Amino acid sequence: MLRNHGAHILQERIFGTDAALQDCLAVRKTAYGNLDDGVPPLLLSVPAGPYGGLCGIQVHGVSCDKAPVVLRSDEGAYGRKVETDGLGYVALCGLLAPTAGANTDQAQTIFKKAASMLRQAGADVFSVARTWLWLEDILSWYDDFNGVRSRFFRECGIIEGARDENRLPASTGIGVGPAGRAQCALDLIATVGRKASITYYRAAGMQQPPFEYGSAFSRAATARTPAGKTVYVSGTAAIDEAGITQHVDDPKGQVDMTITNVQAVLRDIDCTDADVVHAIAYSKTPEIQALFHREWADLAWPCISVISDVCRDNLLFEVEATACPGAQAV
Repeated sequence: MLRNHGAHILQERIFGTDAALQDCLAVRKTAYGNLDDGVPPLLLSVPAGPYGGLCGIQVHGVSCDKAPVVLRSDEGAYGRKVETDGLGYVALCGLLAPTAGANTDQAQTIFKKAASMLRQAGADVFSVARTWLWLEDILSWYDDFNGVRSRFFRECGIIEGARDENRLPASTGIGVGPAGRAQCALDLIATVGRKASITYYRAAGMQQPPFEYGSAFSRAATARTPAGKTVYVSGTAAIDEAGITQHVDDPKGQVDMTITNVQAVLRDIDCTDADVVHAIAYSKTPEIQALFHREWADLAWPCISVISDVCRDNLLFEVEATACPGAQAV
């Protein structure tokens, strides 16, 4: 697909068991050949799914005349930047800090690494449209993680006073840990240049700002990208306007409400299901995953489905989505 479209890899993730991930790396090297520019995919450790140890591979590619510039730190290559006319599009992938100490120390370190690499790309934290936070054992430290993230955003000036002054990116914080010793990992998308434009939707659909109950992200964000307008819908679950979990101990109720919540956000930003270009569904158990696949088999979203904890013990299901209005017609 990449070669057929003259595309370069921009961001890449592989979800699977630890054994399957290592097998995938060996196959990837042979299959990609010169498509591999030295930036490794983020390896995310999840239980085996209905089809075995490999649960999914997600590749974001971009077709352009000039190959993306590889972004490097002292520890290796962790991102790419695409330059088009007046627009720079930055993707960082798999920022880790396994030797930084406790999980909160690792989280603080990866945020600082992200800021450093953004500066290298001519961007800053105000350029970020979307983040993904991959958290091992999320239920044991999510509140502590939120404290780290909020402090970092305050220090950078993203959070200043009232909620209307906040420029919080869309985000997913989920109980999927990186393979190996790290307790957390960070991916992000940023834009920079005279044509760069980001709009943050602190509240959207049927949900209010998560910042009001301690989570520093927006419900969605839109950004101008090489693909045109791109809509990033944050990780969404069965939470009401007050931030309270709904349909406790009711898997079908939570799955249905979650999908409905995402669809409401998409409608608010003039998107339909047909505009969704990728999604990830997170199910707490194999049974909930099977229920999602059965009840929403006709959902027209390209979707990877994995088993993982969500940020609250009584939340059973979460979904994130990215949409490009009109993409299916191209």
